Amino acid sequence: MSRNPAPFAAFEWMIAWRFLRARRAEGGVSVMTWISLIGITLAVFALIATLAVRSGFRSELVDTILGANAHITVYQLPIANEAGQLDRKIYDYQDMADRLRALASVSRAAPLVKGQVMASFGGKNTGVQVFGLSPKDLNTLPRIAAPENFQGTIEDFDRGIAIGSGVARLLNARLGDSVKLISSDGVKTAFGTSPRVKSYPITYIFTAGRYDIDKTRLYMPFSEAQAYFNTEGAADEIEVMVTNPEQIEALIPDLLHAAGPRAQLWSWKEASGNFLRALQIEDNVMFIIMSILVLIAAMNIISGLVMLVKNKGRDIGILRTMGLSEGAIMRIFFICGAGTGLIGTVFGVVLGCLFAIYIDTIFSLVNYLAGGGVWDPSIRGLYTIPAELYLSDVLSAIGLSLGLSFFITLFPARRAARLNPVEALRYE
Repeated sequence: MSRNPAPFAAFEWMIAWRFLRARRAEGGVSVMTWISLIGITLAVFALIATLAVRSGFRSELVDTILGANAHITVYQLPIANEAGQLDRKIYDYQDMADRLRALASVSRAAPLVKGQVMASFGGKNTGVQVFGLSPKDLNTLPRIAAPENFQGTIEDFDRGIAIGSGVARLLNARLGDSVKLISSDGVKTAFGTSPRVKSYPITYIFTAGRYDIDKTRLYMPFSEAQAYFNTEGAADEIEVMVTNPEQIEALIPDLLHAAGPRAQLWSWKEASGNFLRALQIEDNVMFIIMSILVLIAAMNIISGLVMLVKNKGRDIGILRTMGLSEGAIMRIFFICGAGTGLIGTVFGVVLGCLFAIYIDTIFSLVNYLAGGGVWDPSIRGLYTIPAELYLSDVLSAIGLSLGLSFFITLFPARRAARLNPVEALRYE
């Protein structure tokens, strides 16, 4: 051994390993070391699993919102018509749509007729929201035109209507069935306004991926929707999709200029603003809570090292009398604590990543063992638990765990280094 060995020399690692490896008479590795190791593993696993599910939820919800809805809706301020009634319909909708499509940031601009009606079939009724779109424009909605699950073919849309799978389930209707649509705003007569009633065959059933969309959404050809709602020659709104929906705020001035002076805009962030803000707050709070969990697990390292210092007091005294410096003793116990944190972090990262990758299989098993009904899409809005594993989340978990483990280890390691060798050997 050299007089001034380099820090973290091989003998320091050897001594640290021998301190952690208890004699057979003591029952193997100390209980506190195992508790610290398992605690760090579970805490890191929980943190990575939480971050993955959190990211998956946001991505899935945003993707569903953007895939089945307009990124921004263009409508007009109401003006009084000849009858003195306020009218907000868009009569130059085709020209307005063309002007919006001409913008480089716009990928889609579709005139839309909207209305709420009662759908009836086989004695069952449910309220639905009607979206009147041309077949060409409907094909540009990814979550509707190309969902994971669907029945029928969207090419037949111009010969009937397309409904969500939730609507079909509520009405107990299938492809080819004729659904009766009832609107209270019908023909005005001397005896009042009679309901408008008309039947349409179901040509397409889609599953958008969000329960609230699938159970309320009905699509009708644009021209037919104009006739049904008495809006011939006009549209209610213009659905606009852009190339970068996350930066929608920067596009608003150009969109307003292209739409005209009476135009008003309603973006997807405004429509889902409260939800997105709540989701962000929840993410931050969850990360703080899981960080506290990691901190609590790391505190076990202190308990283990304090016990190790107390049990190895005689060995520390011998090492000091042999010439080891305070720095060497501190590094030895730092290796003991940091090594436990490092191994626990590695195990936790592996378990967390496996959980995120195979979450569908794990969820199916839990649902089977529980007898089903663990996940209610009507409450949560999604059919399955999503999870997305990002490198930034994994690195955040690793950095937090190792940072806390290394920092906490310094205190008992410093105590061991400052132990007086005379006091340590006095009663031995």
